Amino acid sequence: MPNRSALTAAAVAILCLVSFFGADPARAAETAHVDGAELSLLWTLPLVGLLLSIAILPLAAPRLWHHHYGKIAAGWALALMLPFALVQGVGPAAAELTHAALAEYIPFVALLFALFTISGGVLVTGNLKGSPGVNTALLGIGTLLASVIGTTGASMVLIRPLLRANDQRKRNAHVVVFFIFLVSNIGGSLTPLGDPPLFLGFLKGVDFFWTTTHLGKETAVLAAILLPLFYLVDRFFWSKEGFIPPSDPTPDSRVGLKGLQNLPLLAGVVGAILMSGLWNPGVAFAVLGTEVTLQAIVRDVALLGLAMVSLAITPAGLRERNGFDWEPIREVAKLFAAIFATLIPALLILKAGADGAAAPLVGLVSRPDGTPHEAAYFWLTGILSSVLDNAPTYLVFFNLAGGDAAELMGPLAGTLAAISGGAVFMGAMTYIGNAPNFMVLAIARNRGVAMPSFFGYMAWSWLILGPCFALLTLLFFL
Repeated sequence: MPNRSALTAAAVAILCLVSFFGADPARAAETAHVDGAELSLLWTLPLVGLLLSIAILPLAAPRLWHHHYGKIAAGWALALMLPFALVQGVGPAAAELTHAALAEYIPFVALLFALFTISGGVLVTGNLKGSPGVNTALLGIGTLLASVIGTTGASMVLIRPLLRANDQRKRNAHVVVFFIFLVSNIGGSLTPLGDPPLFLGFLKGVDFFWTTTHLGKETAVLAAILLPLFYLVDRFFWSKEGFIPPSDPTPDSRVGLKGLQNLPLLAGVVGAILMSGLWNPGVAFAVLGTEVTLQAIVRDVALLGLAMVSLAITPAGLRERNGFDWEPIREVAKLFAAIFATLIPALLILKAGADGAAAPLVGLVSRPDGTPHEAAYFWLTGILSSVLDNAPTYLVFFNLAGGDAAELMGPLAGTLAAISGGAVFMGAMTYIGNAPNFMVLAIARNRGVAMPSFFGYMAWSWLILGPCFALLTLLFFL
């Protein structure tokens, strides 16, 4: 089960903050938000330290990282929040941390937890031989499925069957790398269900099918390049195998589907997300300066409830056969809690725009005549998404482009497409660009796949995806 003590501690901490500041009007007044224009780039050093720890320690000190990654992540979060509270004041620091938790982290984790838990109860039985043709077909199916049940749902449903299909092969890490490219990221570009940044855009007023019509061509171009390229790469490694070992750990057998009772629950996740964007009762609660709407509370409670129902109605043996365990979501929850916390100064600096320490960077997204530079929006959103998490980065550039959904879907449609594409597509550039990346990595490593290191993966992504994104720029964002 998930780390209940950690979840309880987090809930108690938030409740204590609420009671401490909310009970006294004088204290509540102290919870004004921090002005990003006053922050130095030095405040981003804990974030840099955390990212370097994620990149280096699993390779340099695997035992230390495996047993203590939560403590290491928490250490970097405290390295920011303690001095941040001393310099900025406890009230403003608590307000920023509360905003990150209630407006970003909790909805983010609730959605991932629901999709991870429910999809973990769907078992694809049987096995296929992981030939280049079969693998390419599985990646194609996953790419299509990602915009229907989310990149997390599609990744969790298909990664285990894909690993079983290739467990007799000596060289199979590249299969997982392309899986992350296509299923865990690019395939989720067509609906708000697909990827967290688009979900946030939907909550901001972007039409549900807007990305379907405005990112469809870009997604099709990437799929048309990457699927045939994968087939050629896989065929090359297949030829290097020499022979297929006769002792296949999971011999070929007829493919089937069990855990069908979870499919309505996945539909319930879709319904909960749609409800939160379409239903607005006008009820909201202020918590340390952060507005929490009733529909957001109902959505998150519904997501957690659906996950609990899945646990109750799915036989434990089915999950065991699926190789299901809690470590991937536990790792994501702990690491992204620290990422969201250490992200606070970086996002505040970016939100300050031309008045902040990142003014030279922000200035790159506007042409001399003041019109948006779509290629710059695409690349800056994408590169920052690959290291800062794509959901909050999307919001920063969404607001930087004006923040008006109607205008961004109309006269500035090209700008919104560039922001959306950068956030979703380039989440594939690193293991930390999108939460499903980390889940897939953890599952693959637990199954014995020799996955590339953090920088080794980046070598793959820049070599393969870099030219693809350059082509997209030439075709759509100039």
